[in-house]
Amino acid sequence: MRAGRDVWAGRVARAAGAARPFRSAVRDNGGVLEMTREEFEELVSLALDRVPPELMRLMDNVAVFVEEEPEDPEDRELLGLYEGTPLTERGEWYAGVLPDRITIYRGPTLRMCETREDVVAETEITVVHEIAHHFGIDDERLHELGYG
Repeated sequence: MRAGRDVWAGRVARAAGAARPFRSAVRDNGGVLEMTREEFEELVSLALDRVPPELMRLMDNVAVFVEEEPEDPEDRELLGLYEGTPLTERGEWYAGVLPDRITIYRGPTLRMCETREDVVAETEITVVHEIAHHFGIDDERLHELGYG
């Protein structure tokens, strides 16, 4: 897996500047939206800031990363990925493990969205979707809830 920048660790440090408006972060470029990696990471950080504190306390062993693209070329449309053991599947054996990992993919998100507002909304949906997997909620239920 490629190394990614740890958004989770940086979200608190950037929170003070998070309220500032994006400076023309997204513009049309032959049908593909453009947004810097830093601006996209800030969107992911803002989505994490919206997670209720009582749920955040249950995510102390989760690292969130932003990557450009999924490693497998067949996953070009994959917006996010949860890797780990959901809370609902952990037993007393669960200890001394590496953190679970949530990866949000910038490239597929920008390719699928038409406007800046679409990127903001889709990023929030993707972050919630991947966090839900950490809590043991499957794709079928997420689709029912509108987070598919």
